[in-house]
Amino acid sequence: MKQMIKRVRREQAHLLASLRLAAVCLVLFASTAVTLAVTGGLGLPPYLQVLRRGRRVADWQRGRAGAVLGDPVPSPYRALPKGLAERTRTVLTDRATWRDLGWMFGQTTIGLVFGVLGPALWLAGAFGLLMPAVRAALPPEIVFQYNGLTVDGPAAAWAAVPIGVLCLAAGYLLPRFLIRAEARFARWLLAPTAEARLSARVEQLTETRAEAIDASAVELRRIERDLHDGAQARLVALSMNLGMAEDLFDSDPATARSMLTDARAGAHTAMSELRDLVRGIHPPLLADRGLPGALQALALGSPIPVDLDTRLARRLAAPVESAAYFVVAEALTNAIKHSGAERITIQVVDDGRRLRLCVRDDGRGGADPAGGTGLRGIERRLAAFDGTIRVSSPPGGPTELIAELPCGS
Repeated sequence: MKQMIKRVRREQAHLLASLRLAAVCLVLFASTAVTLAVTGGLGLPPYLQVLRRGRRVADWQRGRAGAVLGDPVPSPYRALPKGLAERTRTVLTDRATWRDLGWMFGQTTIGLVFGVLGPALWLAGAFGLLMPAVRAALPPEIVFQYNGLTVDGPAAAWAAVPIGVLCLAAGYLLPRFLIRAEARFARWLLAPTAEARLSARVEQLTETRAEAIDASAVELRRIERDLHDGAQARLVALSMNLGMAEDLFDSDPATARSMLTDARAGAHTAMSELRDLVRGIHPPLLADRGLPGALQALALGSPIPVDLDTRLARRLAAPVESAAYFVVAEALTNAIKHSGAERITIQVVDDGRRLRLCVRDDGRGGADPAGGTGLRGIERRLAAFDGTIRVSSPPGGPTELIAELPCGS
């Protein structure tokens, strides 16, 4: 019973909000029409101000519709440039502007009808149940109508009771359909069109490609710098030591042997640096044992206990494995350095279409997803695969990073 009451209250509150939204849409639609007629679409500040308010209201309704339908309704607007003339031209040529106006016009009617109908059914039902008592309390000469029934006596009053029950049943069952119908109408007009989605997709892919190229250039510069400052310098020193040892081999064998010992140590150091460099490009363990084995090695090397859960039914493509490995490695490094956690959980799940990576720690939380280069690097790496990343880190913890990237064959 409590759940039924909560549901009724929630649905009636939603319908009443739709009624208020209808009033707002009526004002905005009229204001937009008036300012457009007065300014002639010349982009005067009042016109743009009204449109900005209309877009905020439309975005609010997108959120409501997405919550009802269980599928977010994205915003379709193009980015506004600087300058009044350019901004006005962008707004006037954006189909989303005119679709917003169409939605406002329709929402005025839908919100009014749905917002009144929901509470009216409950009131009519309650009145029908109370009809015998109401009829008995009124003088016999008073006759009135109730849902097409002429209530002129006790018999008619009792006949109104089943009608009241039907109204109550409709008041309980109908609102969910009204709410979903309103949400579908909003999605129909407020969601991006196929052309807008395609344009946004092309723009996103263009940005992703540029970011991937930039990231590759940065990585190449890093490799070049590490080779120049590390292994190359040590190999040059090794070559010089060997040359000097060769010159001293006959005249000073002891010094030559010492220099050969130093050269051997330098060779070992150079090999170690080269292995570290290769591991940073593509870990050999990842190629040998796959993603589970490479992640297991990461977990074993962590100073904080790590619970690792990998659910992979197949060997993934090498680029996907590499991206997933470095995403987890970066997230694990961030957790070790900044979280103050006592335990870290890593979960990797492949559902056949997307690979889901979850790194969670029980630390202090409060991480800022917008700050730090680590998360930005993860975003760039995932963007090359059309992947996504979400970070949740409330103050006091826990911190959870969820990354997804396509892995379908």
